[in-house]
Amino acid sequence: MAVNVLIKGGRIIDPSQSIDEISDLLVTDGIITEIKTSIDRPRNSEVFDAQGKIVCPGFIDLHCHLREPGEEYKETIETGTAAAAAGGFTTVCAMPNTVPAMDNQSVVEYVIKKAKETAQIRVLPIGSVTIGRKGKQLSEMSELAQLGVIGFSDDGDPVEDPNIMRQALSYSAGLNLPIINHCEVSALADGASMNEGWVSNRLGLKGMPNSAEEIMVARDLSLAELTGGHIHIAHASTMGTLNLIKAAKARGIRGTCEVTPHHLTLSETLVMGPTEDSFVPLSPDAYDTNAKVNPPLRNQSDVRSMVEGLRDGTIDVIATDHAPHNQVDKMTTFQDAAFGISVLETAFGSLMTLVDNGHIDINTLIKKLTADPAKFLGMDIGSLKKGSSADITVFDPCETWIVNSQTFLSKGKNTPIEGILLKGKIKATFFKGRKIY
Repeated sequence: MAVNVLIKGGRIIDPSQSIDEISDLLVTDGIITEIKTSIDRPRNSEVFDAQGKIVCPGFIDLHCHLREPGEEYKETIETGTAAAAAGGFTTVCAMPNTVPAMDNQSVVEYVIKKAKETAQIRVLPIGSVTIGRKGKQLSEMSELAQLGVIGFSDDGDPVEDPNIMRQALSYSAGLNLPIINHCEVSALADGASMNEGWVSNRLGLKGMPNSAEEIMVARDLSLAELTGGHIHIAHASTMGTLNLIKAAKARGIRGTCEVTPHHLTLSETLVMGPTEDSFVPLSPDAYDTNAKVNPPLRNQSDVRSMVEGLRDGTIDVIATDHAPHNQVDKMTTFQDAAFGISVLETAFGSLMTLVDNGHIDINTLIKKLTADPAKFLGMDIGSLKKGSSADITVFDPCETWIVNSQTFLSKGKNTPIEGILLKGKIKATFFKGRKIY
């Protein structure tokens, strides 16, 4: 049931309208009805005191793994969306590497139905590019588009066959939906568990070279130019990838990309634990499987390139790649551990370190989490304009907190930043005017 809410005295930042001001915001029947310096409290309304806090559109995550159906022991739509709300997100796009994959009408309809029953926020499904995500035969893309998928991906695996990718881009161009590819040349990445470099050498682990990502990015951009399709590069992680995307955009190719909070803020040295010197003995915290993710955490130069890509607009959006796992998946050798980090509840705090260090400004950060992903989706969300759904996030940019995975609402406790002090805390999340966190 919709509730009327008056959010008082917050700093309202809405990049979609170029708003940055101290004002009140009124929500009536789940819709934003007014923003101005001072609003008298209407009858039958709740008041939320936002003084000293920032009020912005609800965050949008284009890349999230909710694991349902098939791997509910890792996450469910209910727990994943509760975690998302705690992280300030009001919309998440669910990746199709479920069991079975979201490659047909019945599975996509199941996810949509389950989301209506249990999700706290908006869940937008992504359909599989190929049947079973096997890379051999295209899914019924038109049928999935009619059901409302926002794009197609075999994420977790790349679309390896260039002819299949060419066909997928051709079909998707007619549907005006993107192909979202996990770019990885399997022959170069086979058996690799982290970034190739001095850290992998130090630890005796097989590393994944940057070229494993960049070669497929180059291929996909070339095929997008050939077909006129829209290729979206998932979780870009290298300087070379961004150079390719920047050049492609300059030529008018329909290529976009996303970056994760961890590829913006963490590097390969995290795998070694506290030791960051090749001559210092390894600590017991070395080989931290919670730092194992795909694409891997890269070197500091690549991390700096990701931040620069945000500033210059090469990177279109920030997306979490939330990948929850249970303890068994991670309590093993580094080589055998599952790839992935549980990100939804730490994303914003991690990203605020970039603001705190002066690497990006708060308006850019909010834009990459709201207006830009809304533009990518072509949906009327990610804005506080009058008449919009009241999807709102309120945060305190100065409050500090310590990451404690045991308090996560996500089933996935797999975070490599356990015990880290972060600055910037989500205080409330509203979805369609209802306070859900």
